[in-house]
Parts: sequence; C-alpha cells; structure tokens
Amino acid sequence: MGPSLSSPLSKLQQTPYNLIRKQIFRRPQDKKIWNIFRSFTRTLEMFGCKCFYWSRIYDLSSPEPEPFSLPGSLPRWPEGQGFASRRICLGELEVIQITKFESVWSSRLLNDSRKGATFYKPIGIPDGFFSLGYYCQPNDQPLRGFVLAAGELVPSDEKTRKFCHTGDSPALTKPIDYTLVWSSGDWDDDNNDGCGYFWLPQAPEGFKALGHVVTNNPGKPSLEEVRCVRADLIETCELNSLILNIKSKSSKFPFRVWKTRPCHRGMLCKGVSVGTFFCSSYWSSGNELDVACLKNLDSSLHAMPNLEQVHALIKHYGPTVFFHPDELYLPSSVPWFLKNGALLYRKGEKDGEAIDARGSNLPDGGTNDGEYWIDLPDDDRISTVKYGNIESAELYVHVKPALGGTFTDIVMWVFCPFNGPATIKIGALDFALTKIGQHVGDWEHFTLRVSNFTGELWSIYFSQHSGGEWVDAWNLEFIEGNKAIIYSSRHGHASFPHPGDCIQGSEKLGIGIRNDTARSNFYVDSSIKYQIVAAEYLGDGIVTEPCWLQYMRKWGPTIVYNSRSELEKIISILPVMIRHSVKNIFDKIPMELSREEGPTGPKEKNNWVGDERA
Repeated sequence: MGPSLSSPLSKLQQTPYNLIRKQIFRRPQDKKIWNIFRSFTRTLEMFGCKCFYWSRIYDLSSPEPEPFSLPGSLPRWPEGQGFASRRICLGELEVIQITKFESVWSSRLLNDSRKGATFYKPIGIPDGFFSLGYYCQPNDQPLRGFVLAAGELVPSDEKTRKFCHTGDSPALTKPIDYTLVWSSGDWDDDNNDGCGYFWLPQAPEGFKALGHVVTNNPGKPSLEEVRCVRADLIETCELNSLILNIKSKSSKFPFRVWKTRPCHRGMLCKGVSVGTFFCSSYWSSGNELDVACLKNLDSSLHAMPNLEQVHALIKHYGPTVFFHPDELYLPSSVPWFLKNGALLYRKGEKDGEAIDARGSNLPDGGTNDGEYWIDLPDDDRISTVKYGNIESAELYVHVKPALGGTFTDIVMWVFCPFNGPATIKIGALDFALTKIGQHVGDWEHFTLRVSNFTGELWSIYFSQHSGGEWVDAWNLEFIEGNKAIIYSSRHGHASFPHPGDCIQGSEKLGIGIRNDTARSNFYVDSSIKYQIVAAEYLGDGIVTEPCWLQYMRKWGPTIVYNSRSELEKIISILPVMIRHSVKNIFDKIPMELSREEGPTGPKEKNNWVGDERA
C-alpha cells in the first residue's frame, strides 16, 4: 500500500521536482550525488509515487551523444568552381555550415537516458558570419548535424552587385526582442538555473527569424546572439519530423520540437534548409510557422560539382547493392534486356516490335498515355531474360541539385527485367503468392545526398515500393571506407539499410508483405559499374542521355486480375478472431501489389524533378 496523504513521504511527493533536486544537492554536475537521487526517485515510483513528474522526465547529468564521423577520410576532390569550398553564395548572403556545438540543455527520461533531446549552441563561427538559430537532435543517435551561419556579401563585382537590394535595408539584422516560447522551470522558484528556456527572436518589420535560441537561465538572450533575415531572402518551411514531445502536467498542451525543411523541394526549387528547429506548446496543423528557411537567388548553382567531381563522388561513395541469396529475378543492364528479345507493343496491334539495344526505336517524349508498353520476348528466350543478367547490370545515375543547391542528390537507378510475386506474413506463418506483386520491368532506386559545403555524404534515401525513407550516414552499414551497403529485397527489389525481414503492413502485429534482405554472392558495386545518364544543371552537351531514357510509357504490360481471390483463401484459413484485422491490413496493400502492371521509366517518376517521398 502506498503512503497516506499525511505522511512526510506524501509531502515530498507533492514538492516540485526542481525544488527537491536543489534541496538534496546543490551541484547537479556531481554524478555520485545525482545517482543517489535517481535511485531515490525510482524507489518512490516502486511504491506508487506519481508526483515526481519532472524527475521521471529530466536527467540533466546523463552523457551527451558522441560526435559521428564517416569511417573513412575524405579525398582531395578534383578542382572545380565552388564545390566543397565550405562557403556557398546565395545571392546577397554567403553561408557556411557549422558542425561544432556546445551543449546548452538536455531532456532525458530517467528510465531510458537515450530518449529525449539535447539543444546546442553553434560555436566557432568565423568573423563576418552570424548564427541564425540553435541546433537540436535526439539523444539516441551520435552527434551529427549542422546549422548555417550567414554573412552579407560586399558587392565587389558585377555578379554580386546584381543580387544587391536597391533599398536601405540590410540582408541581416539583430532581433528587437525575444519571446519566451516555453520553459521547463518552476516559475515560483527564485533560482531556475539548470532549466531550459526556449526563445523566439522577434524580428523587425520586413524580417523573419530562422530559428530559436535556448538558454539554461531565465534571462533573455543577448540581441547579438542571432540574426534575422530580410523577407525577400527567405522561403516558407514546414515540419519534417518530431524530435521531442513533452507532456507536462502543469500545461494543457504538450511542448513539441520538430526538424524543419523547405516547403518546396526539388531540383528547380530555391529553398535552403538552415538546420535549425521549430518548437511550440500551442502549434496546430495548418498554422504558419514562426520561422523560415533561406532562399538561393544565385541561379548559377556554383557549389554543385562538375562532371569530374561527380565521378570522384561516385567512386568514393558508390554503395554495393546486395541481392537476397534466394533471389530469382536479378538485375541486368537496359541494353542487355532490349537486345535479348524485349518487344514494344502498341495499343490495337497484336504483334510486338523488336527493340534495338540503344532503344533508338522507342517512342520518345510525351507522357504515359497507354499507347505503348514493353513486354518480355514471345519465344524461348523469355526464360532467360526474365531472370536477368547480373554480369551486365549497372547503376544509372541522375545527378541533381537539392535544397537550393546546397546539397547534391546522386540518384542511382537499378533495372530488373522482372519483379517476382510477393510473400504474405501473418505472425509465424508465411504464404507465398503466385500472382500478387509480379510484373514485367522493375525500376528501383536509392539516392545519396552529399553536402556541397564539404563533399561529405549526409544521408541515403532508400526507395521502398510506393514510399521510402531517408537514413542518416551514422545509421548506415559500410562495406569499405565510406561506401555504404544497399540491401535489395527478395523478388520486390525495394532498398533497405540493414538485413532482415521488414514487413510492409503492420510490424506490431507481424502482418503484411515480407521484404527479406541479406548479403549474398549476388551484388553490384555501383562505384565501378555505373553510367551517368543525366545531370541537367551541367548544361547541354555535358551528359548525353540515352535513347531509352526518353521513353515515357510502361516498361511492362498491365494485367488486371482478381487479387482478392488469393488473399481471401489465406483469410479463410485463419482463426476467426484475427480475420478482421488481417483483412483491414490487406485493404491497405498498394495498387502495385494488386495487379500486374509494368512501371514507367525514371523520367516519369515524381522524384526525377521533385524531392523523394518520405
């Protein structure tokens, strides 16, 4: 039985966390004393004490995340215009990437110190540059991130003069004040040192804040701490992913912290991610954010790599793609597929037309209007072509600007002549399907995102059927130096960062489509076997696009069948109590798994011009 309300222990239960902490010890940095305090609070919880709300959330003495660096050193990149020069001109502003930080405040759960987040002040900012906001990241990952610092360019030549503002307003200015967004402290306590205070810079009219400032005392930050940016040099940003969610008993609304990104992204967009965060205890969906991102007004994209530098990047970072040891449907090169009997069909015509190895007789341009499609050979070569030819396989590379030209996306496409049928997993049971999931022609891809400030690999996007995920470099597997591993799933060829059995459906219930991945002797080294097929930003004539890339129609026929019949057979043999749950999950299976339909080529995908879907 727990203590009575009149007991000394119950009175201690009702004491605010910060007051208790200060009554027990004066130096929170004293680890030994703090560990005693933690043991004490956990003992109270064992007896049913619930009032130590902040003690169960915050552990200010837990170790901070260790910095991450790539496993291999960076090479000396070939000479170029502005790539990897550590500074990027955005027009009136020049920006640098700050990756050194000083911890200001942390929030951690006592029962799991890996949860929560740490907030950092950027340090080592060179003279002439100014902070735009602080950095934040979760505690369950190594320290790796950036914020941009900005400086005004002096119009010394014709190129910089054309970006200059004709009015009297500078590009950067100090805030006029700060607004307290949220605090973890107890406002009735005279001494709030050690608590976290989150401040939004108040920009003068015509300017906007790009980030927040965090302090560990109640005094307002200095007006020199950050700069606000003139409104014509910014773009709107949106929430990207949730970093921290604190549910406080003393507040009606939770305090949340998010990563942000430009609203408009893609190779033609100008939005530049600043690396700061957005926080609020009252924000709701649809509201405009109080912070913004930068805009690149320099259309020359001078920080993008030249062709020689692109080759160097691919040779240094090119991943090895591993196919499952039981994979039947392996990749091939496009010319191998075309010259070994692939046929072009036209709507209304019975017979298909042979396609030459370059694809020069494929219809080019237009859109996917259903007039044409490609199919497997109609003779005995079908049994050979269907299973691919890994010896001929190569990665087809599209290089494009990302985040306003501050990053380079190296998109690597892999082609497989055939996509095999799926396997359904329901708990411990597996059901190999005969039709669902299979189709002629399969285009899959992954994307390396490289910082144009340093040439450092930042993250990789793994395409997975109708979606995908960005994985930061610290969470990748590397096979040699800075070359990561891509695991291609059995039959479906979706990309994953780690081996194992990934479920497309409900991981919690163990119900869905299996995506099995593992190392094997079937692999393609993209640092060696690749072809650059497009890099529009380099200009005309630098990269010659192959003929087959201009084909915008289906790379396989569309065959509609009743996929429900296969699924209903599976559902009928299951226990009645779980049939409804399984049926609901099956109803969410993507259309590509419910009929046989060949995909369009890379140029017809949304991510050819736009950003990845994640």
